[in-house]
Amino acid sequence: MRRILPYPILSASLFVASVLLSNSLAPPSLALGLLIALFAPAIMLALRVERVRVKSPSAILSLFADVAADIVRSNWAVAQIIVAGRRRSRTSGFIHVPLELRDRYALAVLAIIVTSTPGTLWVEYEPATGRLLLHVLDLVNEEEWVRLIKDRYERRLMEIFE
Repeated sequence: MRRILPYPILSASLFVASVLLSNSLAPPSLALGLLIALFAPAIMLALRVERVRVKSPSAILSLFADVAADIVRSNWAVAQIIVAGRRRSRTSGFIHVPLELRDRYALAVLAIIVTSTPGTLWVEYEPATGRLLLHVLDLVNEEEWVRLIKDRYERRLMEIFE
């Protein structure tokens, strides 16, 4: 069974995504979904992509809740900056965040979180030093941003992946 479906969760996800995107349960749509579900994981197996190992699934839910709340809060803050326009001076800038996180999947999730949050942008990561360079639209307190990234995201991602 492992030969046919080396990554069963990926296969199921790809099949469901294909059917949802085609918006049809017609036989051609199901056949296309089945082909994608069978061949994409086989390609990943040939590329020898290492498996993701999740150590704490419960931490995923709390991380998701925090990220969702941060995205809503950040959308509101960016909207206020846009509405205020030039009436309020704002300082944008770059900050360096020293990361202990080394797992590539955890780093990818952190990049998605940071980039999905309005007002922040993942600029660069230096693997040798573990330093992350972020751009922040409304930079008031650099230490607060470093603490936010490390305590709120990095700690949980290390709990999930490492």
